[in-house]
Amino acid sequence: MSITSLDGKRFAEMIIKGSAHLSNNAKLVDSLNVFPVPDGDTGTNMNLSMTSGAKEVKNNVSTHVGKVGSALAKGLLMGARGNSGVILSQLFRGFAKAIEPKDTISAREFALALEAGVQTAYKAVMKPVEGTILTVAKDAARHAVTVSETENNLVNLMTEVVKEAQASLNRTPDLLPVLKEVGVVDSGGQGLLFVYEGFLAELKGEDLPDSQSKPSLKELVSAEHHRTVQSHMNTEDIEFGYCTEFMVKIDKTKPKGKAFDEEVFRQDLSKHGDSLLVISDEELVKVHIHAEHPGEVLSYGQKYGNLINMKIENMREQHSNLLYEEDEYIEEAPKVNVKKEKQNYGIVTVAMGSGIAEMFTSLGAHAVIEGGQTMNPSTEDILKAIEEIHAENVYILPNNKNIIMAAEQAASVAEGNVVVVPSKTVPQGMAAMLAFNPSIDSAQNKELMSEALGHVKTGQITYAVRDTNIDGIEITKDDFMGIAEGKIITTDKDKVTVAKNLLDEMIDEDDEILTLLVGQETSDEEVSQLVEFIEGKYEDIEIEVHNGNQPLYNFIFSIE
Repeated sequence: MSITSLDGKRFAEMIIKGSAHLSNNAKLVDSLNVFPVPDGDTGTNMNLSMTSGAKEVKNNVSTHVGKVGSALAKGLLMGARGNSGVILSQLFRGFAKAIEPKDTISAREFALALEAGVQTAYKAVMKPVEGTILTVAKDAARHAVTVSETENNLVNLMTEVVKEAQASLNRTPDLLPVLKEVGVVDSGGQGLLFVYEGFLAELKGEDLPDSQSKPSLKELVSAEHHRTVQSHMNTEDIEFGYCTEFMVKIDKTKPKGKAFDEEVFRQDLSKHGDSLLVISDEELVKVHIHAEHPGEVLSYGQKYGNLINMKIENMREQHSNLLYEEDEYIEEAPKVNVKKEKQNYGIVTVAMGSGIAEMFTSLGAHAVIEGGQTMNPSTEDILKAIEEIHAENVYILPNNKNIIMAAEQAASVAEGNVVVVPSKTVPQGMAAMLAFNPSIDSAQNKELMSEALGHVKTGQITYAVRDTNIDGIEITKDDFMGIAEGKIITTDKDKVTVAKNLLDEMIDEDDEILTLLVGQETSDEEVSQLVEFIEGKYEDIEIEVHNGNQPLYNFIFSIE
């Protein structure tokens, strides 16, 4: 089969099939995470990110390949979750930019677009690590460029891309010793390979192989995204009652059309409601707004071109009947926002566990996003929290290394001054909260809060999800593990024993305060045993015990 030119329709089908293949194998990708902790979320993050991109493509099918690429990039950007999802979004953002003006592309142009995507992704990562999804993408793109010098058949080119991606993936353990030690390939690279395999299957006209382990998106969302219903306000309190979404296809030739300026457009629309989100490129503008008079909003948008993909939902009716629309992508019901005065500053933080969320609120957080190891909030989740705070200066505390990139991406898109303090753990986030000073400017606060991250040590107790060997430590499935600053230190079948051993490794003579955050699966008796041990052995340590109610982690220790 020979295909020498790729149009938007066929590229859209490639994207949809690539997304489906990744979804079919998300659990497999999750299982490749190096650490045997119950946070295997690379597959889940990439799946939800790619699903968002595929959904945007479905809603904007065009024969123009550049427009399809732009739709994919937008959907990925807004749905990106975790580092793997953000990197995936950057790969296709660069790809989309390279093909943006083209109606169709050749094999050579496809290869060059893959390379452009790699360049964009590498620039987005502060310290690129080889042996990861970045390496697999880079090797596959370089090989594609070389092959495209003599090959004009896209089927043959994509075959070579898949072969090289597989070969590169097989080499990842040689680049990252921890992969070789555990005996796995890189999970993000494997996820990207599944996307590429889906692309190739579509070009060949082949069906995807069945997968017995495929989790439905509904199962993933219901199991991991525990959203609260809109139960904290009365229906009559909703000031802007219609969730309004639409896109404007900019018409530059329209005689009465206005020259589009994104900032002017956003400022004008902000007068009509709240929860406003505007994303644009040279061709399209995407709008989400809660408005009381959606007709006025649509009329304004129509000044710039033709309206497409319009959707208006009555939030008062939804709220009073507690109705949540659910399609194959399990769309979240619109959030209700009450208009409020713009404040000087606001703090967004991420927490896993109701007790930990309450602690952050008590420390002064204005918005707490539910998320953590098994559920990384998306760029859009963070953007919505920023908008709802409605502040001149917003500080984001990710509290997880896998959420930092999504937070930074949200900050780059959001309006106003948004600062990301790169907290990697809950104790670091709490230390940063305590260091915050509302009387100084944002630059000074970022420096002060970032410095505070180094003043606290983090320990965690969780269980192993498989047998493995890391750093010379034999780990058996279901045994408990003690982790200090991300490194597995000790393991045992008894969680309290592991906690004691971990504290012995972490506490030194300069430490003064130990905070215990107790998880969902820890009993009062186990807490008492551990407290008695600490009081007996570390007499000078002040102990604070809080019910964090966090899943997965029996104890989280904060030592300072």
